[in-house]
Amino acid sequence: MKELINNLKGDRVIWSFVALLALFSFMPVFSASSNLAFMNHGTGNTMSYLLKHLAHIFIGFIIIFWVHKVPFHYYKGVSKILLPIVWLLLAYTMIKGTVIAGANASRWIQVPFIGITFQTSTLASIVLMLYVARYLSKKQEEEPTFKASLIELWGPVFITLMFILPSNFSTAALIFSMVLMLAFVGKYPLKYIGFIIGAGIAGLLLFVLLAKAFPDSHFFSRVDTWTSRIENFSTNKPGEDDYQIEKAKIAIASGGIYGLGPGKSVQKHFLPQSSSDFIYAIIVEEWGLIGGLGVLFLYLLLFLRFVVAAHKSNSLFGKLLVVGLGFPMIFQAMINMAVAVELLPVTGQTLPLISSGGSSIWMTCIALGIIINVTKKEEEIAEEIKDKEKREAALQKLIDKQLEAENEEENKDEFDQNESYSIQDNAANPMKAVLNK
Repeated sequence: MKELINNLKGDRVIWSFVALLALFSFMPVFSASSNLAFMNHGTGNTMSYLLKHLAHIFIGFIIIFWVHKVPFHYYKGVSKILLPIVWLLLAYTMIKGTVIAGANASRWIQVPFIGITFQTSTLASIVLMLYVARYLSKKQEEEPTFKASLIELWGPVFITLMFILPSNFSTAALIFSMVLMLAFVGKYPLKYIGFIIGAGIAGLLLFVLLAKAFPDSHFFSRVDTWTSRIENFSTNKPGEDDYQIEKAKIAIASGGIYGLGPGKSVQKHFLPQSSSDFIYAIIVEEWGLIGGLGVLFLYLLLFLRFVVAAHKSNSLFGKLLVVGLGFPMIFQAMINMAVAVELLPVTGQTLPLISSGGSSIWMTCIALGIIINVTKKEEEIAEEIKDKEKREAALQKLIDKQLEAENEEENKDEFDQNESYSIQDNAANPMKAVLNK
């Protein structure tokens, strides 16, 4: 175990926070999975869901370990290769999206021969952030023109969002916001960012108008759902999500300050998606306000560590990777918590590293692996500088010792020469020698 810990490079604080969140996730997942265990005439035994979650977390940490070993500058080239592949996967998802629990879940695809579902938008988010970070770091020496960046940067961004938006508005909005933030951090001209925001709003309005004009189209099948969620939330009209919000609020109110205790949640039997989208409500019910604030505090500490890692990075590409991959993770957690307490409309965003689910955990672990990779590189640079300083100090010490030896040799030669002159002088003048004595 000690050898394994020694092989973990990078920011140890990030490793610690990730491990704490992962370890804590077992208790709420084990408890909240009971409604899934009773579905389809099940026995109610949640042990299988706990073991499944354990497998997902274990594989996730293997992913982090493997990804953090690869030099992060390799991801510059990887992003260009993977982006077209991601577009194909997103297009396939739109056409062959699976149905989960009777709902239109066209954001998932079934992985052949494995039997697991995979949300392609999460992979698209990571690849797109890598691509944007690559472009901005490449253009740091010269100010990009709007025409060139429109093709090289914003073209791929809008193509990716075009595939995600119809089925997952919240994810598309989160990705677009993070790309804009990345552009700001990468010193992309503010006047161009303003044009892009305007173009994004215009494109969204056009998409909604097309959805209203062609309501029977499969391409726009999810538009009515997320538009109605926003309308119901802003006007307090009754909607299909009221049941979930009501149960989540009951769970939070029942928790009080100290909670009902681990595994003693009542609303987990009634709240849909209690182990994924609404797991924060179960956490507050069982662990109380103290537990809910504790989870929030852990995410905020992780966010602070991401800020520190971005600040320490010596390369712009490293800074942008930490911002583009780390900040969305924290914002996703904030959105999940805000939905549970009805500060935001229902979005379907999970709680990173805590909610159950395989592909979402693994994509989060890929992002964390790359972030830790950046911090590892900075540690290696610091160690190289330290070693260089040690070598220079040792070399300087050796030079000083050599100079000291040469000075001693010169002084000895000078003394011997003076002694020789004195002997010769005494021999030439015996009276002087007597007087000297």
